[in-house]
Amino acid sequence: MAAGCDGSHHAPPVEPHLIPEDLSPGDAQEGTRDWSDVSVHSVPHSDDPDFALAYERLWLEFGTRGEMETRKVIEERLAWDPAEPVSLPKGGKAALYYELLMLRRGGQVAAMRDHTAVVRLGPGNRPLAPVVVHLSHAFVEPAHRGTGLIAWVRSLPLQAARRCAAEAGAKPGSPILLVAEMEPPDPLDVPRMARLRSYGRASFQKIDPAEAPYAQPDFRPPEVLAGSKARAVPLHLVVRRVGRESEETMPASEVAAIVDSIYAVYGVHTPAAALDPLRADAARWLARTARFRLLPPTA
Repeated sequence: MAAGCDGSHHAPPVEPHLIPEDLSPGDAQEGTRDWSDVSVHSVPHSDDPDFALAYERLWLEFGTRGEMETRKVIEERLAWDPAEPVSLPKGGKAALYYELLMLRRGGQVAAMRDHTAVVRLGPGNRPLAPVVVHLSHAFVEPAHRGTGLIAWVRSLPLQAARRCAAEAGAKPGSPILLVAEMEPPDPLDVPRMARLRSYGRASFQKIDPAEAPYAQPDFRPPEVLAGSKARAVPLHLVVRRVGRESEETMPASEVAAIVDSIYAVYGVHTPAAALDPLRADAARWLARTARFRLLPPTA
């Protein structure tokens, strides 16, 4: 049983902080400015006062579009302990660390985000590289958009990756991949294109969807899925290969690690009927390509 599942709460981590060296090459200029009025709080459990505020704001933005899990799922994810790996449906184990962050600037709510760091484990619970961080949702309050705060929102998950890796027994310095599931470019959708351009400026690249036709599982409740056919959501994988942002291709082994890690996160709560067909599809397209092209997110 993961710590916290019986109603107790494992000790909260040291609060994340702003680390200029973690900024992507495209965001590095933000590290020279004064951000001393920004605080970051990692919500440890659903009893924390910031939990309801963060969840409700993220749900308002993403839940209405079917892009966010239920409150119950998020509450359970907060109890995941990377020191107690979970067993995966298709064998093997993974250390999972979910984090929900609240950022304030000058005492006012400025942004929030959530993400899950994943360390896959091989025989003997041996940590496998790379560490993958699934970037779930990020929201910057309108008053703080265009200020550069988003650069920190995108870099903070690196600290979750390191914590998860350390507690899973991985060696320091394990390679890290940050990955977001994004909707395809649509020139008529102005906000979407702005998000994609922002990721591009921050040194994120898109795995060519012609080679990697990835899909997100149907998030509807199991009781609803039981009475209907699962509807997968085709999405593009946008990735930052930390320290290797300028490379134009990535090996199939890293793409496979991304897919395995995201599906490990979803597999804890998603019925096999909705996820197994996507795993099978991914196995087929992963076997077709040795190295995957990396494109601008807007391509």
